Formats: sequence, C-alpha cells, structure tokens
Amino acid sequence: MSRGPTPGARRHPLRLPAWSATLTWKAAVFITVMCCSLAALLGVLVHVSVTRQTVEQAREDALHRLDDVTEAYEAGDPLGQLGGVDPPGLPPQLRELAQHGQRGTMVGDVHGRPTMWAAGPADGRVIAVDLDYSLGANTINGLDQAIVYSSALAIGATLLVGAFAVSRVTGRLRLTALVARRISAGDLDARVNDARGRHSSRPEDEVAAVSDALDTMASTLQAKLLSEQRFTADVAHELRTPLTGLSAAAELLPPGRPSELVQDRVRTMRALTEDLLEISRLDAGGERVDLAVHELAPLTEGVARMMRASGVRTQVRVLREVNVETDKRRLERVLGNLIANADLHGAHPVVVSVDGPVVSVRDHGPGYPDYLLEHGPQRFRTESGGKGHGLGLTIAVGQAAVIGAELTFSNAPDGGAVARLALPEYPHSVDHPEEGGGPPTGGADTERDSSTGEYGRPSLRLP
Repeated sequence: MSRGPTPGARRHPLRLPAWSATLTWKAAVFITVMCCSLAALLGVLVHVSVTRQTVEQAREDALHRLDDVTEAYEAGDPLGQLGGVDPPGLPPQLRELAQHGQRGTMVGDVHGRPTMWAAGPADGRVIAVDLDYSLGANTINGLDQAIVYSSALAIGATLLVGAFAVSRVTGRLRLTALVARRISAGDLDARVNDARGRHSSRPEDEVAAVSDALDTMASTLQAKLLSEQRFTADVAHELRTPLTGLSAAAELLPPGRPSELVQDRVRTMRALTEDLLEISRLDAGGERVDLAVHELAPLTEGVARMMRASGVRTQVRVLREVNVETDKRRLERVLGNLIANADLHGAHPVVVSVDGPVVSVRDHGPGYPDYLLEHGPQRFRTESGGKGHGLGLTIAVGQAAVIGAELTFSNAPDGGAVARLALPEYPHSVDHPEEGGGPPTGGADTERDSSTGEYGRPSLRLP
C-alpha cells in the first residue's frame, strides 16, 4: 500500500538551466514568438483571402455553366458533356438543396479529383454541372507551402539579426558588470570606456549612459580613497616625530605612577601610529612579498611563544603538519594580531589549531559581533567596552590578502569566536616526517603541545 505525500512536505521547484536567465535567450525567445505569431496571422489572412477569391471564381464559372445547361434542358436540346440530370456523384447536401427549389455550389471529390459542383431545380428534378477544381486547389496548396517556407525563412533571418543586435547590447552590459565586479574587488583603475560615451558624434544609448555613470563613480571613488589614504599616511608620518620626542621625554620622568601612565599612553599612541602607517601601505596596494617555504606548525608555535612572553596565554594544537610557501614576517603579523584580538576581546582558553595549511584561532568569549560576520572588520569600531581600535583584524585581513591566504571569521556553535586562515599549501609538502623525529604517522589524529613538544591524542578539536 503506497502512501501519499506527507502534508506540509516541501517540494523543490523545477530549476531552469542557467543560460535560460540570460537576456540573449530571453530576447531570442521573444523574437521567435513574435515572428511566429505575426507569420501565422499574415498566413491565415493571405490563405483566407486567396481561397475566397479562388472559390468565388470557380463558383461563378460553375453557375454560368449551370445557366447554360438549364436553358438547353428547357429547350429540349441534348446536354452532352455540359451537365446532367440527377448525376450519381452529386453531393447529398447539394442534391437536397436543389430538391427544395434552390441553387447552390459545393466543392466535392470525383474519382479523387477536386470538383466544383453547381446544381439547381428543373421540372421537379435536379440538374447539375461539375467543373475541374484541381487548378484552384493546387494554387491554394502551393500558396500555403509558400507561406510556410517564407515564414520560416523570415523567422530565421529575423532571429539571426535580432540575436546579433541583442548580443552586442548584452556584451556591453556584461563588460559593464565585469568592470563593476573588478571595482568592488579593489581594482579602482578599471573602466568601461564605452565607445558611444567617448565619442560625442555618436548618439548615446542607455547602456552607454550606465557605463559612463559607472566610470564616473569609479573615478570619484578612487579620488576620495586616494585622498583618504594620503591623509592617513600624512597624519601618521607627522605624528611619528613628536611621538618619538615625547617617548624620549617620558623616559626622563622620575619613577612613579604618573610616569608609568605617560609612558603607557605614549606606547599606545606609537602603536596606533604604526598601525595607521601599515594600513595606508596596504591600501596603496604596493606591498611586496618575500616568499619562502616554511613548516607551518613550528612557525605558529613560535608566534605563540612570543605572545606568551608578552602575557598572552594561548595553547597550540597541531593536528597535521605541512609546508607552506609564504612570507614569514607577514604571516607572523597575521597570527599575532588574531591571537591578540582573541585575548583582548574573548575569553580563555585561546586555542590555536594547525590542521594542514589551515590555522584556526579560537577563543571562548561572546563571539564576533554580527556586523563583523556580515561585512568584515571595520576600522575604529569595536563592541567590547571600548578596548582596542579595530585595526588589528583590519591589518590581519590586509596582510592575509597580500600573502594569498583566505581569512574568514565565524562563531563556534558552542560559543566563542573562530578566525580561520587558509594558506596556499606548498605543492611538494611531505605529510610524513623523517625517521627519528617529528610526530608519528597519525595524520589528523595526532597533535603536539607547544609547551612540552610531546605528541598525543587531541583533547580539543576546532570547528
């Protein structure tokens, strides 16, 4: 016994192929439908008109012949081949009409040949004539075939011309969309430069207007961003000199609480200035990388040791070791910023997990705010009681992009923020270490604690 569908069960709608959503195919379908409709309408009109004329002409000839035959019959002359009385092949409808005293015509079939019949009353009998209607029928059939062939040819030609014209428009639209994507990806030098917009002698259409608007927007945006970058770099550079003098002067203050507060604020200002300078360099896009092959696990453990030396407690879990080709200094900067952010805004324990070319930094605090998960880090915006300037994660994202790594942010299901850094793996990485050293060949089932250097089963796995 079969069961029907469960009430409330969701049915997946039929998904159309991706090409069906393109403007070219929509225009082609529209042109085809309109051409077919127009061809069908014109074909019906022409068919009806020509058929009516042909039938009327044959009917008039048949009625004239019927008049001649009737006169000969009434005069008693022999009818011969002109017609006959009560002919056997006369259609029943026409015979019945003549028996009721009326004259009429009808197209019939005699021995497989189209025939135009004309019949009328004669002394209580039916007199009729028949004319060969093959020529008229062939004319109509030939006309119908000509209409079909010419309509197909016209539809094909119109479709080709329409597709060519639409493809030129859609090609310009695709170029505009491509340039818009390049601009959103950071290429502010990208421009459409539509030909109809550059040459004033040619009329500007809607696509050219959109392209010109996009180019104008990109130029304005580029000018504003460059102005902001120059302003940030100039401010940071101008602050460097007085901060250096202020730092030297703070060192000369007598020991005490006021001196400690001044030196702490000076260090904060110098760190902020250096961060602004680094951000301005990243925004300028002229950073160069010094690529080399490194073992990811020892490099990560080295960063963790440096962070512990500055008072940041962190744990390292090595699940799988690989070699990566990266810029060591920039990678250390990214990991240091992620760990410092987790320590500043999250809660302990801060766990760094190395699983192949992926490094995850997780804390057990309230997690990342919604705006950061949706739009990424924003400068000078934090939601942790005013601590920090929001520059650490911004720098981490910029440096990760420079070394070709992908940095993503998420919140763990059981609480805590997770930053996941995926590095390009070195193609000649060896997952199995040399004999006499390194972890056992357990792959993802082994880990190393950076504080002891011993291997064992992992006590914590990160999402």
